[in-house]
Amino acid sequence: MKRALTLLSFGMAFALVATPLLAGGDSANGKTKAAACFACHGADGNAVDPQYPRLAGQYYGYIQQVLHEYKDGRRNNPIMKGFTATLSDQDIEDIAAYYSSLPTKLDTLKGHVQGD
Repeated sequence: MKRALTLLSFGMAFALVATPLLAGGDSANGKTKAAACFACHGADGNAVDPQYPRLAGQYYGYIQQVLHEYKDGRRNNPIMKGFTATLSDQDIEDIAAYYSSLPTKLDTLKGHVQGD
């Protein structure tokens, strides 16, 4: 049992540390490629206007998935569809790496969940 807990603890620690290292994107390139995103989501990924999601510190895989969903139409938003239409898979990986590497300023969901 002790060995299983040790292995589980090691696995969890590795997953937390390795996730950014396993990301296929380049955050420096992502910052350049995300310039069009800054108007709504902020250069630091912490949008001030509550109608725009805060992207800073969001999971790399989640940002990547969402951008692909806007691009292929699984998520229906004409503005985001337009922005993602010309992004390559590498562009999406780089943008996801950039925003996921940033510190978030969101410390609570109060005022950030529809219906508050």
